[in-house]
Amino acid sequence: MYKDFAQFVFFIKLILFFNFCDIMLYYNNSHGQNEVNQVKKKTLVPLITFLLGICLISLIVYKTDTHEKEQRHITAQLNVATYGERIKNEITNGIEITDTLKQILISEDGEIRQFETIAGNLMSDSIESVQLAPNGVVTDIYPEKGNDTGKIDLINDPSRGEIVRYGRDNNITVMQGPFQLKQGDVGITIRNPVYLENESGDKYFWGFTISIIRVPEIFSNSVNALEDFGYYYRLSKTLSPLTGEFTEIYSNCEEFISPVTYQFELGGCSWKLEVTPKDGWHADSQTTTVFIGGFIILFLLTGLTYALMVLQANGIILQNLSSTDNLTGLLNRNGFQEHLTKYMKKHSNEHCVCIALDIDDFKFINNLFGHSTGDKALCILADTIRSSFPKNSILCRSGGDEFCIILKNCTCKDAKAQIEAFTDMPRSFIASNQTQSFNISVGYAQYNPNDGSVEQLLIDADTALYDVKIKGKHECLEFNPNMNKKIRTPLGFALSDISKNLPGAFIIYKADKKDDSILFANKEMLNLTGCSNFDELIDYTGRSFRNIIKEDEREAVEENIWKQINALENDNNDYLSFSLKRKDGTVIPVLDHGRLINSRHYGNIFYVFIIDHDLVRKCLN
Repeated sequence: MYKDFAQFVFFIKLILFFNFCDIMLYYNNSHGQNEVNQVKKKTLVPLITFLLGICLISLIVYKTDTHEKEQRHITAQLNVATYGERIKNEITNGIEITDTLKQILISEDGEIRQFETIAGNLMSDSIESVQLAPNGVVTDIYPEKGNDTGKIDLINDPSRGEIVRYGRDNNITVMQGPFQLKQGDVGITIRNPVYLENESGDKYFWGFTISIIRVPEIFSNSVNALEDFGYYYRLSKTLSPLTGEFTEIYSNCEEFISPVTYQFELGGCSWKLEVTPKDGWHADSQTTTVFIGGFIILFLLTGLTYALMVLQANGIILQNLSSTDNLTGLLNRNGFQEHLTKYMKKHSNEHCVCIALDIDDFKFINNLFGHSTGDKALCILADTIRSSFPKNSILCRSGGDEFCIILKNCTCKDAKAQIEAFTDMPRSFIASNQTQSFNISVGYAQYNPNDGSVEQLLIDADTALYDVKIKGKHECLEFNPNMNKKIRTPLGFALSDISKNLPGAFIIYKADKKDDSILFANKEMLNLTGCSNFDELIDYTGRSFRNIIKEDEREAVEENIWKQINALENDNNDYLSFSLKRKDGTVIPVLDHGRLINSRHYGNIFYVFIIDHDLVRKCLN
């Protein structure tokens, strides 16, 4: 575009030069010159000027339109690839349901007890039903109401048999559809073949685990996003792995003009997502008006203005991209510094409030549920930030789970109630089909025009946030100058460091009379039981805590533990001794000091110290 601008300036100079020469020649021409030549020159110069102007405007319009079309294609290709992968992942959730049932069948030797309970936990709004088909015959359907006619012999069914046999013989997950559901919706069937091993180790076909997904519900978030971004879209798939013919799954338009396409393979079928902008591939406006004669220079200047506006618009887009956090849509650190600097230059004599916040135990969320779930939590927090504070506020994700907010033209006293309400606001995300809540910690400080600086404001807010962390998290605190007197220390230690260096045997297990599964054991505990690693301990005990207790003492020990806990006299603590059975079969007397803890993620669990009784006696003597 810079080249177009330079060409435009050159032609403006050329036009002025031609007109200047025309005038000068007219006045300096001799009286004997042919009048015909004068008329020709006066006609030719405006014509040349007009043609040059048309050529220049056509060039600028063409290059601008080509650039705009190219940019739209690039953006559309990025969007179709992004949301194509997202749709793929959303549909994969339906496959994962069949995988879960498959793993249960394999682990339980082809049986699923409490099928309705398990299937109910796997259901979501986008799942029509979950089914089991031993030997290819559907016997179990959840929910059964309204779906009982689906109990058919799939292998011998005229419309399903061929594809079902293909999935069985090739041991691959296959999809079939779309087809009309009885409820009026459109569905796609996912069939996952299950093979078990007999006593001889030979694999044999058990049947299928099946899920029926509703479309477009399963990928509604993705197609709604494409709709919001101003795209026509069409999602198609092959009917089955046995045909290459595509059929439309869902679309918002009947006619597509030069769509960009993203294809992927899933469930033995080929999928295709096509998108095209609703307003077309060309620029929204084009310079099309050409002025004649004396208005040609104005026309060219109008063309220049258009070209400069296009360049400016592209520059703004690039600037926004460089200053915005891709995940949350808030300002990033660079954008925050830029906006804050501009604001303070114009409003250095006004009060403002800086809020620093982060998610409590965010690393635990990432480790337990995965980084994608952690990203969901960040986006949920970002949404509550947008909805909770004035639109003129400066909102920033400064990095990781850390956020920063500038409230303009207010004091801490003005904002206190608003900040407290924001801190206490309930927040949650869905993980493993369960709602998981999370909390935040908030620190805030005030900028005073007479005795403050922007740098110190940010430090003060961060100091207040740190004070919240060391006091137990999930609170908001206003900065107090006395906080500066505290020496900042690490907020915690890595679990691996604690477990490695703790001077005693420590074990965590579930506090359930029917399920005492071991969740954690440190190195000292492994040494005490004679195990070299945690996997060896799990293998030796069958993951059950009671199995480290000598057989003839187990019932008495368990009864003693729960008797002490239920008595509520020791703050959920228990104290007892028992004989610990090591892996090699030897028995040693130990002391047990346990505490009942209610964990947000694991429910009731026991934290227990195990002490070698003979070692204590030896030390005391």
